[in-house]
Amino acid sequence: MNHNSYPDSYLRAILHEVKSVAIVGASDKEVRPSYFVAGYLLDKGYRVFPINPGLAGTFILGQIVYARLHDVPEPVDMVDIFRSSEAASEIVAEALALRPRPKVIWMQISVRSDAAAGAAEQAGMKVVMDRCPKIEYGRLSGEIGWMGVNSRTLSSRKPVLRAGFQHRGLARED
Repeated sequence: MNHNSYPDSYLRAILHEVKSVAIVGASDKEVRPSYFVAGYLLDKGYRVFPINPGLAGTFILGQIVYARLHDVPEPVDMVDIFRSSEAASEIVAEALALRPRPKVIWMQISVRSDAAAGAAEQAGMKVVMDRCPKIEYGRLSGEIGWMGVNSRTLSSRKPVLRAGFQHRGLARED
């Protein structure tokens, strides 16, 4: 797969299929991106499992923090990596050892490892690199597009509200 750009259908399918997310590198600091991504995903109905060995046993946004992926007591659908690109291969190796395996490896903005992506894809997992699920969900659901941001269309016209638009679920392909 070309990891420089992803079709909207690929990202939409992942975000629709995934129900639980392990956030590796989760922070309890409210100003950190991992904190507000975790909160956003929780608000959208995803189960979130914060992973941070230094905070294990504490809580982030009401969710218990685990030291490692294998400590999570139930299967996770997606591993969201908030660590350096250099750490990605080790995290993917740990994810590959899980049973059942996660369906998706998602590397956050600025996190890219072709070796980690290759290992995950070879094992049948979907991979996204250098993207944020919060931003992609917002873009695909129309939340970001309300103001013309990243919608590829700028307009001074007020958006027309459609049935279900206020819910902001993932937009269906037209």
